[in-house]
Amino acid sequence: MVGERGIAGLSHRAVAAAADVPLGSTTYHFASLDDLLVAALRQSNVVCLDDFARWVDGIDPEAPLAEEVARLVEDTLTGDRRRMELEYELYLAALRHEAVRPIAAECLDEMVRLLGQRIGDLRTARTVVALTDGLVLQHLLTGRPFDPEAVRAGLAGVLG
Repeated sequence: MVGERGIAGLSHRAVAAAADVPLGSTTYHFASLDDLLVAALRQSNVVCLDDFARWVDGIDPEAPLAEEVARLVEDTLTGDRRRMELEYELYLAALRHEAVRPIAAECLDEMVRLLGQRIGDLRTARTVVALTDGLVLQHLLTGRPFDPEAVRAGLAGVLG
């Protein structure tokens, strides 16, 4: 639903129509629009964290971390753009919808935890999560061509 219309198109009436249920069903389960956003972000986070966990499990311990992070960014940016736009739209909704903030933070914290367990350094894990977020978001916003070599070189400079 949010993927088609964006957050601006989210309403109880629109959700009820898309789900082919009476309006009262959506207002019963979701008292407010914030409740709808929270539910949507939770659902999005499940997919995001599943993908991230698969990437973490596939990290080559012999490869430089910058190479592995560059692979994650490239895989993300060459995947389903519409899904990425949806994930970031929901994630950034936390800026204006306080009820959504803890859900966004939970996802980030879980990403840090997963990566931190794998590489043994929570500080670096938090930096990697922030860097990947920034790289993906900037690419989505600007539409500039993805340059994997520039990303690898930049990450190597930051991560060593």
